[in-house]
Amino acid sequence: MAISRFKAYRLHAGAEGAPPVGRFDTLSEDQLSPGDTLIKVAYAGLNYKDALAQAGQGRIVREYPRIGGIDLSGTIVHCADPSLAPGQEVVVHGFGIGVDADGGYAEYARVRHEWVLPLPAGISLRDAAVLGAAGYTAALSLHWMEHCGLRPDQGEVLVTGATGGVAGIAIDILGQRGYSVCAMTGKGDAEPYLRALGAAQVIPPPDLSAGVKPLASARWSGVIDSVGGALLAHALAGLKPDGVAASFGNAGGSDLPGSVIPFILRGVKLLGINANSPMPLRREVWPRLAADYRPARLDRIARVIDPPELPQALAAMLGRASTGRTVVRFS
Repeated sequence: MAISRFKAYRLHAGAEGAPPVGRFDTLSEDQLSPGDTLIKVAYAGLNYKDALAQAGQGRIVREYPRIGGIDLSGTIVHCADPSLAPGQEVVVHGFGIGVDADGGYAEYARVRHEWVLPLPAGISLRDAAVLGAAGYTAALSLHWMEHCGLRPDQGEVLVTGATGGVAGIAIDILGQRGYSVCAMTGKGDAEPYLRALGAAQVIPPPDLSAGVKPLASARWSGVIDSVGGALLAHALAGLKPDGVAASFGNAGGSDLPGSVIPFILRGVKLLGINANSPMPLRREVWPRLAADYRPARLDRIARVIDPPELPQALAAMLGRASTGRTVVRFS
């Protein structure tokens, strides 16, 4: 099936030492990065990695021009794999899209069929994009935490960076599973939003200017952490015996200035969560997002924008001025 020319938001190399320049270009299919599967994009999510890429920070994108967007939902136009039929609804995230290959910020995306996951029944294209890499990260965190023995009757679960996209979905899922959630945020006006997602308590981050104690009062049965750095070390120090923490972000720094004492004396567990996981694990976890991990409050988390709003929305995300999940609607 031939497609007409279409719009895409592409990053172009800036002048030497300057950040990349993002603009909407009109493209044809043969200008997309290689792949055997063409998808008509319905929605694409905004992620912190996309915001970093637009600003030229962290050397996220190394070859230009590049269409951004590390996750997308849409329908198959054509595919080399006969199991993915035209019109089938799918989701794609990770595998280098938006970074090493063109991503979701376009009316069409071309990817490899090995990267494409058919949508589980009961998840719409809009909700698939609201979930996206963020929802999968939240679900994967809880999946492995429960694999390590976490249960609702063991006590509170702390969620840090609580107004972020992953954290908001995690709070929602935890609440549906019967956990008591304590949300930690530095945004003083966010408490009504977080309680509406299901948080039983909302607390500010601690003052860690004097450093992190090896052990603190045992409060948390689990921690879902998107911040890293000293805040993660503080959370580990406050885990109960046999507590478990899932770590997937480093907005607060990549160093971990803590102690081995919580691991030795309390037997706590620290899980690293890599959302760019193999497809068999995705096929196991995504159906849970349509079943026992299904969020109930995505409408509170989601904001849908149109393509012209995309550059400003990414800049706001980088400036920590966004809350929840923003998705851009392409069709």
